Amino acid sequence: MKDWITNVITRELKALRREIESYPSDEGLWEVLPGIANPGGNLALHLAGNLQYFVGHVLGKNGYVRNRDAEFGSRDVPRVELLREIDNAIAAVQTGMGKISEADLARPYPEPVGGVSSTTGAFLAHFATHLAYHLGQVDYHRRILTGEGKTVKAMALNELGGRAS
Repeated sequence: MKDWITNVITRELKALRREIESYPSDEGLWEVLPGIANPGGNLALHLAGNLQYFVGHVLGKNGYVRNRDAEFGSRDVPRVELLREIDNAIAAVQTGMGKISEADLARPYPEPVGGVSSTTGAFLAHFATHLAYHLGQVDYHRRILTGEGKTVKAMALNELGGRAS
């Protein structure tokens, strides 16, 4: 299960990377559209920061210091920097997940999240669905901005590893 969760989160981060690369301009990443509070750039910063902290720092002890306010308050961060943060999140997931065992999934997560305590496995499932939720928002932000229906193949099953049946 640990490897599956790692692969799902990594796949979603790779899809986020493709979404950010698919924006036609750096400026579009920051355009606030009617009815949408957070543009793609802020969502990318938020997702990268969230995973670098909760998986990289808490589980992997990588020393990452999160600035959640900057994830939502920053504007005009260059695309190359957003992509670097996504790559850092992928590395943090690999490191953090590499430091836990399958048995750790049933143990308490080391710190409460949003005032809630749960098992490590349950929180990792939450982090994966949180990532997928915001990835969908980035996708729709980009599509509304560009008027394109083009996808980035976010749900590619072949990126999960494992074997075909």
